[in-house]
Amino acid sequence: MRRALTGLLSLAVLLGTATATATGAISPESLTPPGMSTAQQTDIKDLILAIPGMRLIKETPHPDYRFFTLSYRQPIDHRDPSKGTFQQRLTLLHRDTARPSVFHTSGYSLYPSLMRTEPAQIIDGNEVSLEHRFFSQSRPERGDWTTMTIRQAADDQHRLFTELKKIYTKKWISTGSSKGGMTAVFYERFHPKDMDGVVAYASPNDVDDTEDSAYDRFFNSIGTPECRDKLKSLQQEALVRRVPMERRLDDWAVANRASFKTLGSLSEAYEAAVRDLAWNYWQSGARDNCASVPDPTTASDQDLYDAISWITQFSSLSDRGLKDTSPYYYQAGTELGSPALDLPHLKGLTRFAPPSPRTFVPRHIPMAFKPGVMKDIDRWVRNHARRMLFVNGEFDPWSAEPFRLGEDTEDSYVLTAPGTNHYTEIASLKARDKALATARIQEWAGVAPVGEDPSEAEALAPYDATLDRRARDQRHPGLRLLGP
Repeated sequence: MRRALTGLLSLAVLLGTATATATGAISPESLTPPGMSTAQQTDIKDLILAIPGMRLIKETPHPDYRFFTLSYRQPIDHRDPSKGTFQQRLTLLHRDTARPSVFHTSGYSLYPSLMRTEPAQIIDGNEVSLEHRFFSQSRPERGDWTTMTIRQAADDQHRLFTELKKIYTKKWISTGSSKGGMTAVFYERFHPKDMDGVVAYASPNDVDDTEDSAYDRFFNSIGTPECRDKLKSLQQEALVRRVPMERRLDDWAVANRASFKTLGSLSEAYEAAVRDLAWNYWQSGARDNCASVPDPTTASDQDLYDAISWITQFSSLSDRGLKDTSPYYYQAGTELGSPALDLPHLKGLTRFAPPSPRTFVPRHIPMAFKPGVMKDIDRWVRNHARRMLFVNGEFDPWSAEPFRLGEDTEDSYVLTAPGTNHYTEIASLKARDKALATARIQEWAGVAPVGEDPSEAEALAPYDATLDRRARDQRHPGLRLLGP
């Protein structure tokens, strides 16, 4: 079987106390004087910190919102609490408890700065963003890697949501992009009664990890024949001129103190980058960028190297760049799957076997792939999806195997934004689809006026240059080796 991958702040002491209910949960009303609403009399920070296990890391000033970076105590194993706990980071963008809320997941580390997802702008709501377990600072000490599963991550979300719902009582929409979109889908599959709607962007659905011909068909049809041929020629020439290219990469590595032991050697890292040139071009580029790619057969060595490094971030292939990616690769090698490509035009030019998820996970951590996991998710979405919206980019390779809907799904949609890549948005959809998506999200969130013309639906909050820096900021860096 061919296998080529796609491939801070210290915690403050707990602030605020409150009376616990009989079940151990905090009642916001217990903090509020009789006759006064929670919003009127109780500071939102006190309400949040009254949740058992919640800690404040910091609060970032903003003129229109309250923005908190927090840490929440979670069980390492939701099925066996005796295994201990770990601290899971999250951020909270507080607008008003009278507004609906968005539950955002990146599927990776927490993005620490002020940022608002598109659904939160569309409904003018609050937003919670949760760091995925085992990433960055949300990693259990001496953690049991068998608990790094999509079900455990969904249970993390459910447990946090159960507490937050007592404060933010209006409707909730979950969202995520790329692996974060997958995470939102997994959450919906295992806890379908929590959210009132789901918006998943650019979310791959690798149902059968042994059958990846959809990706080959994608690369044989995307863009123009001229552009596809130029990218193939670029890959071939990059391997024919391997010696001068690797010499330049070595100069860069020395200057930047970079090493490539994770991938085996500088040569193996270089070849892995060349294998993925077309993927990374389409994932992050656009149809019109092809004119910027020089003719590989006539380009100088330096121009050829510049073209390769323009498409490929060599820093992301270094040991430093791959340092914190093992949790993703563990998931890819145990549950999510990893797309493989057939590259017949490189036959006789490659020297190494392509990397696999095992390449990036320490050898002492056992890995065994469970082929039924994504099949279960796919089957559930096809048969039970309710109020789910999937937004894909036309030129995004990760959308070659998308989520699909069946006859029994309810109020759910799969929409494709023309001319966009992995960083697609609802704003990039055709006008009719954009209005449809906006109207459905607002209705799911309970903020759409009854009888409003869906064709005129627009975001309820204006664009904010500070908050709405979305696109690339929401997703993991661009290389396929780093996953979706």
